[in-house]
Amino acid sequence: MNKHFRFFSVSLLALAISGCAVTSEPISRADSEQRARDDLAGMFRAQEPLSGPLTLNDALARAIKYNLEGRLKVMEQALASRQVDLATFDMLPRMALEAGYAGRNNVSASSSKSVLTNQQSLEPSTSQDRDRDVADLTMVWNVLDFGVSYVSAKQQADQRLILDERRRKVRQTIVQDVRSAYWRAVAAERLLGRIDSLTARVEQARKDSQNLSSQRIGDPVQAMNYQRSLIEATRQLEVQRKALSLAKTELATLINLPPGTDVKLAMPAEGYPLPEFKVSMDSLEHEALASRPELREQDYQSRISAAETKKAMLRLLPGLEFSAGGHYDSNSYLVNQSWADYGVKVTWNLFNVISAPAAIKVAKAGEDVAAARRQALSMAVLAQLYVAQANYQEARRQFQTSEELANLDGQITQELRNRHQAQGIGELELIQGELNNLQADLQRDLAYAELRNAYGQVFASVGLDPLPAQLKSDSLSDIGQGLASREEQWQRGEIATP
Repeated sequence: MNKHFRFFSVSLLALAISGCAVTSEPISRADSEQRARDDLAGMFRAQEPLSGPLTLNDALARAIKYNLEGRLKVMEQALASRQVDLATFDMLPRMALEAGYAGRNNVSASSSKSVLTNQQSLEPSTSQDRDRDVADLTMVWNVLDFGVSYVSAKQQADQRLILDERRRKVRQTIVQDVRSAYWRAVAAERLLGRIDSLTARVEQARKDSQNLSSQRIGDPVQAMNYQRSLIEATRQLEVQRKALSLAKTELATLINLPPGTDVKLAMPAEGYPLPEFKVSMDSLEHEALASRPELREQDYQSRISAAETKKAMLRLLPGLEFSAGGHYDSNSYLVNQSWADYGVKVTWNLFNVISAPAAIKVAKAGEDVAAARRQALSMAVLAQLYVAQANYQEARRQFQTSEELANLDGQITQELRNRHQAQGIGELELIQGELNNLQADLQRDLAYAELRNAYGQVFASVGLDPLPAQLKSDSLSDIGQGLASREEQWQRGEIATP
């Protein structure tokens, strides 16, 4: 019997353990496909459609409003705000409500015995019902816990402000990336048609040369050298096409357009206006040290570290605890079945007194580290500013050189066209001249794109926000107007943040 009982017990235990085992089913292919469809629909939902050619301001506005990384930072900011609201509840008193039923299978009885005679002095008796209902509502408030919770809530609020600064940084980075991609896309829009046209002419010239070679007309070596020159021209055109073909795709990704969207750009007016700075380096340095999101984040980190020191010092103090509660017990033997109680109590963890000096030293060291990190970051910010300024000056010189070369190659190409029409030169010489002109134009347009990028990078290194503090609404038109007004202020030399 004992053996059977043990076997039954082991079997029951094994069954219970197997019932508690946790398994997870793999995600099905249908679920993954549905998730992919939902994500594709969600990524481009509620976006204003493109209406007409895309200007730079339109692209920047769409990136600010629809870029997925920017959306993520907005959601993180909203989450941090809710966490701050939640942290404020930690300052409230603790309130516990209990209600239930208590019963037993026999009477709760007891007797008494004399400590002098060791004789029973009271016959067994009871003062409690076998079945009773109980309820308690108790509130406890610790002043020390309130102080620590208040400081923690302030730290959580600073964490939310840190997310604000990170969102600023993401916005500035997105704007800079869009500006760079837009001007390269403009170069692609200007030159891809010319590249395709010249590629078709080179291909036709190759076919004509191959036909002549097959008919054994002319010197074979000269014909092969001619074909080799044409192949080399084709290779150069393919390299140029590759440099330009991805610019529109990158721009479409940054402004969150569906893949494959044919983006039509609003071509800028003729000419290449040079952006000018009307702000001194001293003003840029001051504004960079005051406005860069990374430095402002370190300011909040320093405040959080200082709050840790306050918390360490608060834990040195004794805790003053107030309590009050209401109680109910259905026990019929009680004279008062409901009652209230209250009290005041002082608690002091003496081990905190021993560990507090070390905790305070750690918190102070955290403040020192935050200050040293901020100073090192300040030096890096100033270096970035001067590097951006040097890049702008270099990009300006490179563009001016590229523009001179492009103008000269344009004149040479026009002269070659005149000679070709007069049958003074062959097709290969004209193609090579037009290829040189195309390469010079490409270098000029890419140099101009780099100049515009370097110009914007200076303001990005200062940490200037591309949008004013207040907008009429979050529509694309109002965002675009805000961007234009800020750009005009910078061009006038007005960079001070209110």
